[in-house]
Amino acid sequence: MSTSADPAVLYPDIAAEGSLGAALRAAAAGEGLSVPFTVREGDPLRSATAASTVPHRTPLAISAWTVERRWSIRGCEPFQDMALVEGDTADLAQIVRAAQAWHGGAELAEIRRAAPFVHLTGRFEVPDHDPVLLTESEWQHLRTEAGEVDWPEYHALVEAACAEPALRRLYPFTSHWTLRFSTTTRPHLTVVPICLAAAQRENRYTVSARYMGEVLVGTTTPEEAVAAAVRNLPSGLAPVTVGAVVSSAARPARG
Repeated sequence: MSTSADPAVLYPDIAAEGSLGAALRAAAAGEGLSVPFTVREGDPLRSATAASTVPHRTPLAISAWTVERRWSIRGCEPFQDMALVEGDTADLAQIVRAAQAWHGGAELAEIRRAAPFVHLTGRFEVPDHDPVLLTESEWQHLRTEAGEVDWPEYHALVEAACAEPALRRLYPFTSHWTLRFSTTTRPHLTVVPICLAAAQRENRYTVSARYMGEVLVGTTTPEEAVAAAVRNLPSGLAPVTVGAVVSSAARPARG
């Protein structure tokens, strides 16, 4: 079983600089770049961030691995806190190039070109939080993700659901690879009581009214499962709206 190594042993060059942020600034200077890397308090040798000049991006999070000399990045949009870019590499210069592009407001595809290790999640940026575009972005992410996993049944289910207008207009999300839907976007979902799942055995697809609930329908094709899900949708579903954060003061008191 792998155990965490002493960061000063695994990353002696980082320790010599005093922090990952300082080492990244030095690497940036060596590349002729200037990026405002910030040290994360509490774990300076392993964590740092790089702010962006555009308001619809969170600071890029940079983390060092604990059992292997490698770094990961994660860049999100701030409204839903969902990843737009991520990836990992053993090349600190690649981290710097990705951070520079993220900081400067480069298009997501341009960040990928600047640093090929960067993985685009499929989501696109929606600065004005338009719920229709947020929904479209999340569908694009699910299709990207489904196309990357070694699970053809799941991929087929996502594609079939996305092709159905009654489901496509709902905001999609997953719980342990179960496809679910909401009439509001994150950060506060309003869950529709229908779930779709693909099984790796017997090529079966299931429809249930709630997550991990009783199976309503079992089918052999994703199209049949999607059709059954549509038949079981509640009537009168409203168009997707923005899922605003619910404060603790606004939540109803428990009896």
